Amino acid sequence: MEWETVIGLEIHAQLSTNSKIFSGSSIAYGAEPNTQANLVDLGMPGVLPVLNKKAVEMAIRLGLAIDAEIAPKSVFARKNYFYPDLPKGYQISQYELPVVANGQMDIELEDGSTKRIGITRAHLEEDAGKSLHEDFHGKTGIDLNRAGTPLLEIVSEPDMRSAKEAVAYMKKLHALVRYLGVCDGNMQEGSFRCDANVSVRRPGQPFGTRAEIKNLNSFKFIERAINHEVERQIDLIESGGKVVQETRLYDPDRDETRSMRGKEDANDYRYFPDPDLLPVAITPADIDAVRATLPELPDAKKQRFMGEYKLSAYDAGLLTQGREVSEYFEAVAQGCGDAKLAANWVIGEVSKTLADNDMEITASPVSSDALVALLKRIQDNTVSNKIARDVFAAMWAGEGSADEVIDKQGLKQITDTGAIEAVIDAIIANNPGQVAEYRSGKDKLFGFFVGQAMKASKGKANPATLNDILKKKLEG
Repeated sequence: MEWETVIGLEIHAQLSTNSKIFSGSSIAYGAEPNTQANLVDLGMPGVLPVLNKKAVEMAIRLGLAIDAEIAPKSVFARKNYFYPDLPKGYQISQYELPVVANGQMDIELEDGSTKRIGITRAHLEEDAGKSLHEDFHGKTGIDLNRAGTPLLEIVSEPDMRSAKEAVAYMKKLHALVRYLGVCDGNMQEGSFRCDANVSVRRPGQPFGTRAEIKNLNSFKFIERAINHEVERQIDLIESGGKVVQETRLYDPDRDETRSMRGKEDANDYRYFPDPDLLPVAITPADIDAVRATLPELPDAKKQRFMGEYKLSAYDAGLLTQGREVSEYFEAVAQGCGDAKLAANWVIGEVSKTLADNDMEITASPVSSDALVALLKRIQDNTVSNKIARDVFAAMWAGEGSADEVIDKQGLKQITDTGAIEAVIDAIIANNPGQVAEYRSGKDKLFGFFVGQAMKASKGKANPATLNDILKKKLEG
């Protein structure tokens, strides 16, 4: 019998503030353990939390981008539970009155269609500390630097029906928070991480019992973890067992999920309004002030790229997945005046080289201006597109500008028709048998002559000129 997968995601986005949500402690990554936690973060007696206004503005920013309701009044609550790295014994979060509610986001599916995913809420909360298990020989170390770091927990509706849909949603949201500047999206550092709620059911039946998979921090792992969990639940039910509500961890080395603890319900946390924090009042003027600072959002930018630059939906989609990539492309397109050429290079050679070196485009050693200079040499026939790729590789390696590499390596394209004719004449004279076969009807041999001519010219002959002259000579 057929099974249907039901998935909802809880995404924790670390907000790009300079300080923590309720104190002035820094949130800079990589500091020595326990050097960025103060008495407020630890909940020591006699100290009071003070809400970081910037965190609220960032929450509003996301709420506007997902067409959500911004609560005129939101309340912080104490969520009570014990973790060794939560010294207060409670987490300050939001429960009944979150700052953002009832949003939505459209994702693109593999078949080109779109699907709307509901976003139940996005609430502000503080992060806990971190337990360290390495180098302690059977003991656990506690680093409280992260305690109090501002998080926005973005909770979706259970609207996704496959791991691929979940990944598409997560990627879309990842791009959005980076566009908005509310989160740097660094998954390796834990700035953007996900808990997946997964269940299975017979189509049309009520939702099944869900299991929560904690702390997934890569798109690859979330897909693998969900697929494994779906298989586990189906096998369990079909063998006569029952799925229990629990929290599970994904082990990427074994490609499996394993039980961590029973899943608590909201009542178990004993939520109650934090007595040290006043309700947050957000006025229409506050919302309008944030709205005025919103950047062009990915969907709007994609449509503009398709209209202004005449790009395909596919190319425009690739170029707007990240704010930095879109800005790089646009600078190149405007600089060289040929959007299609710019798109081909950014999607092709630039993206490939970045991926090979595991780098973001912001770290590219070839700037947008440097790439423009190279593309202009393609446009004026100084180099062919093929040779330009060699020039790009040299530029990437720090060997100089496009012109410097071209001059240094003698890569200037041969456009002189006389010089190209001389090369072709020699090729024809040296291959009489192939010439006779071509003239007898074996058109496929044309590629052979092109290859020979390009080899003889060391790849420098202008391809269009070469093809034109070669065709005339062979048919002569």
